[in-house]
Amino acid sequence: MKKRVLLPLAILFSGAFDHAHAQSSVTLYGIVDNGIEYQNGGQGSAVRAVSSGLFASVYGLRGREDIGGGYHVNFQLEQGFSGVTGAATDPTAAWNRLAWVSMKGPFGELRIGRQKKPEYLFLNGEMDPTAVKSIASPINNFQSVTVRASNAITYLAPSIDGFTVQAMISLRDQTMKPSDGLHFYNVVARYVNGPFRLSAGYESQGNTTGTSVQKVWRAAAGYRVGDLRLYLAYQSERQTDNSEKLDIYEASTSYLLNPFNLLSVMYGYAHDRSGQGKNAQQIGLTYEYFLSKATNLYVAAGLIDNHDHANYTLNGTQYTGIPTSPGAYARGVVLGMTHKF
Repeated sequence: MKKRVLLPLAILFSGAFDHAHAQSSVTLYGIVDNGIEYQNGGQGSAVRAVSSGLFASVYGLRGREDIGGGYHVNFQLEQGFSGVTGAATDPTAAWNRLAWVSMKGPFGELRIGRQKKPEYLFLNGEMDPTAVKSIASPINNFQSVTVRASNAITYLAPSIDGFTVQAMISLRDQTMKPSDGLHFYNVVARYVNGPFRLSAGYESQGNTTGTSVQKVWRAAAGYRVGDLRLYLAYQSERQTDNSEKLDIYEASTSYLLNPFNLLSVMYGYAHDRSGQGKNAQQIGLTYEYFLSKATNLYVAAGLIDNHDHANYTLNGTQYTGIPTSPGAYARGVVLGMTHKF
């Protein structure tokens, strides 16, 4: 009798567990980007193996659980590493790039943990063809903003008639002074209407000692005509202790020659308004050849004309350029391969 009762129960619970398992998924993903780079910054030249020339070399876990009613629980863990040495970009943190969990539903999405700022996650793709990456991007080389925030809470609103908003706050912790209160806040918005795109964002971030605050304004406009895409971007950085007063302007374009070849050209100008004479201009170029959906070959090149006391260098997506002499030209090119899995 017991066997007759237990057998249907076992089948029932087995089906329930199979159903629950079917509603959850965890994905291992990553990018390996390696190349060979030449740079000269006026203090000599260097030829070196580099990783993250165009895309950051990373691996991570991405998970999703459907809890019903149109709601999902999501998480993402991500670590950066060097594809040429195997070393973690930050050996002190197991997941130095991302470590967050979220609830997503009809209301939008609420994320908690270490995340990419909306300025980076949501707005960078509107600024130039590289999404502000590689030695070719003037904004990437001129700016002095951080990409991620710890102790962060982010709200991602659903799109309504082409209009979308994201906002983040970040709390201080024991590594900062003061150790409590608000460390950072950021809000960005984007409007898409057919081939036209318009984006803007503002962020305010205090330093770890609580003595100064960086305020950043960003705006971008884009237009697509067939395989041609045009970008205009502006970024303003101000430090409340007057150590930084910088405006960055960029105009760029990309053209998909055919399904296998993409060419991008960028021009940027950095206007130092602090009186320190650190103006500069740059031209950048990227060419990508798509071997497959997962693998591409690329060339990224940049030439910075540093004026007077400016000493901007050519930074990769996840590495720093070589030292540059004030007022010197910084020039470089990287040939690489990217594989995504």
